[in-house]
Amino acid sequence: MRHPAWKARDRHTEAPMILIHENMSRGRTNKGWLDSYHTFSFGGFQDPTRMGFGPLRVINEDWIAPGSGFSEHAHDNMDILTMVLQGKLRHQDTMGNVSVIEPGAMQLMSAGTGLRHSEMNASENETAHFLQIWLIPQTSDAAPHYQHARLPAAEEARDWTLIASGDAGEAPLALLSDSRISIACPRDGDRSNIPVAAGRLAFVQIIEGLAKIGDEELRAGDGLQISDATGLEIDWLTDGKALLFDMPR
Repeated sequence: MRHPAWKARDRHTEAPMILIHENMSRGRTNKGWLDSYHTFSFGGFQDPTRMGFGPLRVINEDWIAPGSGFSEHAHDNMDILTMVLQGKLRHQDTMGNVSVIEPGAMQLMSAGTGLRHSEMNASENETAHFLQIWLIPQTSDAAPHYQHARLPAAEEARDWTLIASGDAGEAPLALLSDSRISIACPRDGDRSNIPVAAGRLAFVQIIEGLAKIGDEELRAGDGLQISDATGLEIDWLTDGKALLFDMPR
């Protein structure tokens, strides 16, 4: 179920360094062929208090109508990850890469000095539903590159499983920042610990399911922003799916 933007406000938990970005408080862009929800400022949605978190600059949840999509446009100096949740998305870029991303896969495009690309719904009858995530690299004007990787199967990733990292060779996808991205597909009744090392930031994006942290409920589309806290745990009330971002300050 999709909710109208601004129906609810973001909530601080009792711990002052934890902020829950509610799914209903996200910005929204609706162009008919595109319905997009923005955790942080993006496009026509601009909030000076929501300009990203550490190197994490964009989390957009998009629905694209069949036969539609983003025509060729430019990017530079940004790591852009795309994770398809439903349907198929066709990627094409000026480096010569052409691929179709389906559920169970993720692509990473490091724009570096600059490139152009398009992302189109690859189906004529099914809506494409996906997450697009931008992280600011620590290295500017690197050579652009493209990566594509399969995500671990749900039964192999009930706990946090690393899918992208700034340490070369540590994960299937290589980031240009000192960041780590993990995925978990917990089952009803599972508990997910949130590791936050000293001097680091963490952000959890709930993709599917219903969970709780303390007395606060977390639903699909919610984001949990953690700047200084330890020993945090998410209790899952249903089967679910989430991303964990471990980032420098």
